Amino acid sequence: MKLIINRSQQDMKGMLGGHKGVQFTLKYRLVLTNDEAELVQRYKLEFYPLTVRQVQGTTVPGSTIGDLVRGQSNVVSDVTELIRRENVIKNACDELPVLFDVCRSFGGDEIVEYPREKTGD
Repeated sequence: MKLIINRSQQDMKGMLGGHKGVQFTLKYRLVLTNDEAELVQRYKLEFYPLTVRQVQGTTVPGSTIGDLVRGQSNVVSDVTELIRRENVIKNACDELPVLFDVCRSFGGDEIVEYPREKTGD
């Protein structure tokens, strides 16, 4: 799996040609291996939400696996917002290997030995 990120910027000009700031564009696309794409198809994970957003105080699904595979683009006027959105997408994609491992594990046993090593969860 690969997350391809592209950042660009464009100067904004006013009606009289004056400088009005900079507009930033964040484009990203998720490239899955054949194995991962088959898991998405088999377990119908295309609509699995990777991010959430707030709409009138209610949490609703944001970007899905399918959205990221097709590619998305965000335009913002603040570079710190661009960085925040980029980090949200990266953190969401960090969770996908665990999801794919769980999908691959069906039909087999997971053996947990004790005392077990705990990760930073």
